[in-house]
Amino acid sequence: MQLSREDLLGAYRRMKTIRDFEELLHEEIATGEIAGFTHLYCGQEAVAVGVCEHLSDDDKIVSTHRGHGHCLAKGCDVTGMMKEIWGSREGLCKGKGGSMHIADTDKGMLGANGIVGAGAPIAVGAAMAAKLDGKDKDGKLKVAIAFSGDGACNQGTTFEAMNMAVVTNAPAIFVFENNHYSEHTGYKYAVGTSRDIASRAEAFGMKVWRADGTDFSAVHDTMREVLEHVRAGNGPAAVEFDTERFYGHFEGDPQRYRGKGEMDRIRSERDCIKNFRRTVTEAKLLEGSDLDRVDEEVAKTIADAVAAARAADRPTAEDVLTDVYIDY
Repeated sequence: MQLSREDLLGAYRRMKTIRDFEELLHEEIATGEIAGFTHLYCGQEAVAVGVCEHLSDDDKIVSTHRGHGHCLAKGCDVTGMMKEIWGSREGLCKGKGGSMHIADTDKGMLGANGIVGAGAPIAVGAAMAAKLDGKDKDGKLKVAIAFSGDGACNQGTTFEAMNMAVVTNAPAIFVFENNHYSEHTGYKYAVGTSRDIASRAEAFGMKVWRADGTDFSAVHDTMREVLEHVRAGNGPAAVEFDTERFYGHFEGDPQRYRGKGEMDRIRSERDCIKNFRRTVTEAKLLEGSDLDRVDEEVAKTIADAVAAARAADRPTAEDVLTDVYIDY
């Protein structure tokens, strides 16, 4: 299904926002101005945007330690996120979440998570709640999506979550982003079952899909099918996207486990944003000038967000004891 010009521009804007947001963080982290561990999502933008373009604020997602892209794709505020990463009390989580724990429940973003494999059980809980809410007037269920990497697919929590989702017939979707590395270990060594992550989900009895995660159209079209299946009440599903990671496991990772010339090849041949630009301009769906204009607007948005983050108030000693516990 061909997207409209407006939808294509919107998708490009979100992917470019994620890319510029993180490219700038890559530079700023080196200055020492940002505290804490940071894991960049660059290279995987087509997955986050291709998935979240189908979702409303009522649909839930749970992210990973590499969560900036998922947050921005789900609609989290750019400046609020930048302030959060800068440790400001004006950030989305008042500076207490930082890079690895950003959440915005108003947008259906239940949180990034520093524990590998911890998100899948949370998503299943949200999916069970969505099932209890029942179908809407159009006969569709809200869904909950767990984003996981190829490392999380080896965690017991993920297996338990997939089993529970099938047992309860919950509208949960397991999105596996296979960026080929679990921290510093290649998936060809670490993933059994013929290196096939999707077949693991299939073994639990759920329907699975596979697609090229560097191709926005492939991601978007695949997720349309996945969501039609799950929203209709057919139970959980899983999809494996083959994608690429442009930076190391964490900022500062020297990536000595990469092959010679590997990064040059990936950035040349498997950059989802470059491929998007080439595809839509060759098909005359958009002009290069349209995309250049978006580039300029996004660059200003990111620059403004950084300036606001630098100027924002920092937490006080009193803030340490607020918003820590919740009374039910």
